[in-house]
Amino acid sequence: MAVLVYTESENGKLKKSASEVASYAKHVAEQLGGSVTAVAINAEDTIALGTNGVSRILNVSDEALRNFNAKAYANVIAQAAETVSAKVVILSSSADSKYLSGLLAAKLNAGYVPNVVAPPESTSPFVVKRTAFSNKGFALTEISSETKIIGVSNNSYGIVENATDATMEDFSPAINDGDFSTKSVEVDKVVGKATIADADIVVSGGRGLKGPENWGMVEELADLLGAATACSKPVSDLGWRPHGEHVGQTGKPVASNLYIAIGISGAIQHLAGVSASKTKVVINSDPEAPFFKAADYGIVGDAFEVVPELIEKLKEFKAQNA
Repeated sequence: MAVLVYTESENGKLKKSASEVASYAKHVAEQLGGSVTAVAINAEDTIALGTNGVSRILNVSDEALRNFNAKAYANVIAQAAETVSAKVVILSSSADSKYLSGLLAAKLNAGYVPNVVAPPESTSPFVVKRTAFSNKGFALTEISSETKIIGVSNNSYGIVENATDATMEDFSPAINDGDFSTKSVEVDKVVGKATIADADIVVSGGRGLKGPENWGMVEELADLLGAATACSKPVSDLGWRPHGEHVGQTGKPVASNLYIAIGISGAIQHLAGVSASKTKVVINSDPEAPFFKAADYGIVGDAFEVVPELIEKLKEFKAQNA
């Protein structure tokens, strides 16, 4: 049985999630006794997907698809699925993929389950494990439709090397003006920094930092760790940081290997959005801050004393291990 995986890219480069969903797709294909075909839109170096078990790569190159468009992208993926007769389609659980997945499910008459954290428990019936109740629990969900769409939660399966001789081919799906009834008129992106969605480490700040003028130490710590910077909702609402850095239930979800929260008390909406992170470290002067109950490690102290000292220790460590 053919398994199709949509591999996301940005500015021509495959995202980290592309390798993860490809690895996941290979596992599912082995369960079903099939192979993996990937579809990539305006991406370069897609042959690298063979490292993660992809045996066939459909490359779409179209300037009209330069910016993400949910309707158009869903149409492309649906045509790819029909071309290879795929009965299982796998995507990430990114904001873009969640946006297009409903449209894709309607086109393919498929059942769709997002936020999946493990390979199928069984394939007959087809049952997957997903997070539920804002990551507070798990649900085993059966997909009974003939065609199935799975959204893999970021950083849940990991990247697995499974070298395969991949073949590449150009794929030219039919797109029309109706696919672009909604258009992006402007795209404002942070450049030159690790993105929250792909970062292994995220350093986040809250109102405990007292003002935007104090964000230098957050950025310095993030640079040392190769991390993305983020913030709580009140910080973005106050205009201290761009809204693109707001993480939490009402912002961007975080599923990093390490999440460092500085001066964030831990409102329930924030905790819900970062609970998928594997290790959470909290630095806060209030020992009663709710975040400490959810943290793996906590430091009770003034951020303006703790963070500079942590930065110096990291610099010493990097100098000694250069």
